[in-house]
Amino acid sequence: MNIDEFRAELETRLLIEKQYLTQEASSVNAEERLELLGKFNEKYKELIKRLAIENGIDLNESYPSENTSDSENLTYEQIILGKTMSVYDRLSDELYEEITNI
Repeated sequence: MNIDEFRAELETRLLIEKQYLTQEASSVNAEERLELLGKFNEKYKELIKRLAIENGIDLNESYPSENTSDSENLTYEQIILGKTMSVYDRLSDELYEEITNI
């Protein structure tokens, strides 16, 4: 699985988690709703680990760089976080809007 496929699968799973949390928000008070954002962050981290395991990716392993002169070797985890943070940001913003408007 390449990074783009990983990102797409992560986005799909995060959308499902966001839906669950939105539903949960309707049954809790306002203070607890904001705590759901932290829960979403934890789900993001868990899903990255789960997808990595499912696809045989060692998150601590160095990501193969196309430029061999790079002095900094990034891990798969760092690359994945960099490539998926925009998905997380967008979905967490949507979640915030949805739970604050209930």
